[in-house]
Amino acid sequence: MRALRERATQNALVALGYPVPRVLTACADRGPLGGAFLVMERAAGRPLLDARRVGASRVLALAQARLHALDAEALLRALDEEGRAAGGCFDRQAITYEGYLAALDRRIREGPLAGLSDGMRWLVEHRPTPGASRVICHGDFHPQNVLVADGRVSAVLDWPNVVVAEPEYDVASTRAILALTPMELWPVPAALRPLLMVLRRIMVARYLSIYRRSVPLDSGRLLYYEAASCMRGLVRAGEARAARGEMNPLDASPFGARLAARFTRISGVRVTLPPRR
Repeated sequence: MRALRERATQNALVALGYPVPRVLTACADRGPLGGAFLVMERAAGRPLLDARRVGASRVLALAQARLHALDAEALLRALDEEGRAAGGCFDRQAITYEGYLAALDRRIREGPLAGLSDGMRWLVEHRPTPGASRVICHGDFHPQNVLVADGRVSAVLDWPNVVVAEPEYDVASTRAILALTPMELWPVPAALRPLLMVLRRIMVARYLSIYRRSVPLDSGRLLYYEAASCMRGLVRAGEARAARGEMNPLDASPFGARLAARFTRISGVRVTLPPRR
């Protein structure tokens, strides 16, 4: 049902005026191509860091703040309608934070990913009191998912991780991605990586500062949701390690170990990934 959820998400955002490719058709049947698929409009532009490295923090922060200013209820209604049309197989609960936690817990139990169980328990038990603001959170908002054309954001891509939650959830996810992704996976020459490690810290700090000028953030919630973002990445990496297939470059990199260390630093709970097969 993921393809149908993404169609509902992207087309709802198009209707709200956000730069997202319109989905022309979606198929949840694995028969025709061996898996579910979407057909969407082609988005013009290049990834943010390719198109505009100077000022990238500002572009990223303002595009995310613009997303968070949209009407989340419009997206939730679209999910309800798409789910009813698909026979009632999903509704708005699929993209709530409660649904997100339940899905992670299920994947940990089914993995089985026993080394993540204590961390999952910590997330459930230490969830902050929900704030008044619930916004549309992309969940994977980083420069490679933001396209720029003619000096403006032309499209934001990749919407399977959308959640309606507090803005700290989305900002924490972006901060974790920017700060912890191994530099060798960034689209930059190897000779520039030492310098860019320094510039990355500046970029993360500027991104947070610029976003906070638009939307106030609670520091305690930000840390909690960063742990939640780390857990999502750990579950994905754990599943990839347990599978009998080739791992993608991100999951094969030290990213999982960095996520585990960051989660432990925030929570005080040690988490481990299964050994690679």
